[in-house]
Amino acid sequence: MLIPHDTRIALDTVVDLMNTAPEEDSGGVGGTDGLGDVEALYGFVRTHGISGVGDDLDNRDLRAVLDVRARFAEVFEAPDARSAADLINQLVAAAGTTPQLTDHDGYDWHVHYFAPGASVADHLAADCGMALAFMVVAGEQERLRRCEAPDCGHAFVDLSRNRSRRYCDSRTCGNRLHVAAYRARRKEAAAG
Repeated sequence: MLIPHDTRIALDTVVDLMNTAPEEDSGGVGGTDGLGDVEALYGFVRTHGISGVGDDLDNRDLRAVLDVRARFAEVFEAPDARSAADLINQLVAAAGTTPQLTDHDGYDWHVHYFAPGASVADHLAADCGMALAFMVVAGEQERLRRCEAPDCGHAFVDLSRNRSRRYCDSRTCGNRLHVAAYRARRKEAAAG
């Protein structure tokens, strides 16, 4: 599947945003919110190079981003493309999208969907929402997944050729489950 660079960055951003949620909200066993305060939101903005965000973020911005995060989670859990499309349409429309071509910060030409001066929440809703829209349009909505490890539930986009990825990280969640299954088989063989 060929995904444009800016769409890939937006997909990575939406996944990272969703994975800031306490694990109990993403199917796991509990944890703390990775966006628990405004300082954490500044960190997220810096880490992801979100352009056009000023130095005046406050609790209102944080609450709006947390709402966008919850709406993205609904998209990942949508049972079919039509449901996902409806959710994405609502999210993107509420953000007041204004598509514009840009070539900032050393990146080649790409499209930003957020309006100039948009809040960080609207910026995320517009750009990341359009990246999710790309997945639905491409008939790839089923690639928006949650980790199948029983104690995880993190979001990820399955970009494997055959859509077979089951874990957010094969080195941690996948390997841990494979080792546990191997040990169980060995224990059963030794007992039998």
